[in-house]
Amino acid sequence: MRNQPLGGNEMPRFGGPATMMRLPAAASPEGLDAAFIGVPLDIGTSHRPGARFGPRQIRAESCLLRPYNMATGAAPFDTLQVADLGDVPINTFHLPKSVAIIEQHYRPIVASGCIPLTLGGDHTIVLPILRAVAARHGPVALIHVDAHADVNAHMFGEPLAHGTPFRRAVEEGLLQGDKVWQIGLRGSGYAADDFDWPRAQGFHLVPAHAVWWRSLAPLMDEIRAAIGPDTPTYLSFDIDGIDPAYAGGTGTPEIGGLTVPQALEIIRGCRGLNLVGCDLVEVAPPYDPSGNTALLGANLLYEMLCVLPGVAYR
Repeated sequence: MRNQPLGGNEMPRFGGPATMMRLPAAASPEGLDAAFIGVPLDIGTSHRPGARFGPRQIRAESCLLRPYNMATGAAPFDTLQVADLGDVPINTFHLPKSVAIIEQHYRPIVASGCIPLTLGGDHTIVLPILRAVAARHGPVALIHVDAHADVNAHMFGEPLAHGTPFRRAVEEGLLQGDKVWQIGLRGSGYAADDFDWPRAQGFHLVPAHAVWWRSLAPLMDEIRAAIGPDTPTYLSFDIDGIDPAYAGGTGTPEIGGLTVPQALEIIRGCRGLNLVGCDLVEVAPPYDPSGNTALLGANLLYEMLCVLPGVAYR
């Protein structure tokens, strides 16, 4: 029998397990089709810390989520076995060691066939996750939603930080460069190379100002057609890709970002792709006492679950 989120009618919403959607906690990925995993790391941040508290707050705000997607008809729990695998035991004092711990933690999860849905944590965590994913699937296509391209050569002289993961991923051959889309880029920078370098790798850049007041459904149609249904694809969603009017609880906010409906269009537009992993990163609860940013993060992770391969619609 497949796991089901514990409903509010069975137990008061703030009782029960403190897991994503109040799903059962699991110690192993065996038998799971997908799993929520927290990576409470923020020692790769360059400005405001706090994303280490993201997984806990996202799980807390997920208590209102229900199993059936009224907008799309997705019923992921009809066909997928899903659980919460808890948090990766990172080393809060050593970023390179934490990166190695994350990769080692994810390798058996991905190798088992379980699709990881990651609650971040800062964006540094995507590099070790991509290493684990590529070890099973080879180089992947990437849909990356973010205010920043995260392709710095280094930050403060260091090769590992939340602004460098996709530069390292290219260098390590983890990505199919002509099948990478970066959506929502904006803000000030240091030089044109901030965006020119990813273009030189074959990345497709979609600046936020280019899609103001536009539906992103046509863009996602183009992306699905270009990637195709068989290519292993990873979705990495930095919450700062969304305008801080909707998601202010993040470490490096930039004005003029995507709207929440556009974010939903991006994720729902991934239906039909061979998604092999997803993440939602950079939620920093200390900067949003209302909990709205974490609430948005929880809903976007649920939407990611709803577009995984094998999900039933009714």
